[in-house]
Amino acid sequence: MVFKDQLNRGICIENTPMRIVSLVPSQTELLHDLGLEDKIVGITKFCVHPFHYKSTKQVVGGTKQIKIDKIKSLKPDIILCNKEENTREIVETCKQICPVHISNIVSIDDTLELISLYGELFNIRTEASKIINKIQFNLDDFKSFVKDKPTLKVAYFIWRKPWMVAGNETFINYILKLNKYKNVYNNLERYPEVVIDNIQKEGDPELIFLSSEPYPFKDEHAFEIGRVSHHSKTIFVDGEYFSWYGSRLIKAFNYFKKLRMNL
Repeated sequence: MVFKDQLNRGICIENTPMRIVSLVPSQTELLHDLGLEDKIVGITKFCVHPFHYKSTKQVVGGTKQIKIDKIKSLKPDIILCNKEENTREIVETCKQICPVHISNIVSIDDTLELISLYGELFNIRTEASKIINKIQFNLDDFKSFVKDKPTLKVAYFIWRKPWMVAGNETFINYILKLNKYKNVYNNLERYPEVVIDNIQKEGDPELIFLSSEPYPFKDEHAFEIGRVSHHSKTIFVDGEYFSWYGSRLIKAFNYFKKLRMNL
């Protein structure tokens, strides 16, 4: 049978995959919530949810560097990748082992499509529909909550040395828009480097979000950027809620509500 991934690639699968290697943390969490724990044999070192997987699953490297021999030894039926998280080289290498399914996520619609695709691929359509319905219900509720809230200018930082932000064509940027936060770096693509001394003339955000991942921002970094950002309010935010798609979205909207109410 031929299945499509989110790059519109056809993937030939003879039988429902029974041994899965996931090279994407948020997708590993999704697989767990879909009830596929017993079929997951390999994960990355960044797959921290659920916590016990670190001791029960084989860690095969990171999202950018993999240990190919470990993956081969697991004899997977399918390897799950993501266009942004994993390199083209990783995908090409993994294709020599078994079929590779690639996700491409920049919106919630993309997420819902991926969950539906997994429902078909792993023959768990009912479980997939339940998660899709929960996300859709919570999304509709959140849209009602946020519709009368003012739009606030924001800069979302993901790295330091060099300073890097979330720009356009990213899932983070999509989530910011959904929250009625206007990204002052929306004119830049992907995850650009920026000079924080220029932050006032490049947008002068009302809010500066320092993400909990991938960089471990601390108070001194908030002070460092606060000195050059005029009257911006700096807030440490949970990066998983802004960047992890999949079943994490079920919980994300309550977090976004609390964040908005505490501003």
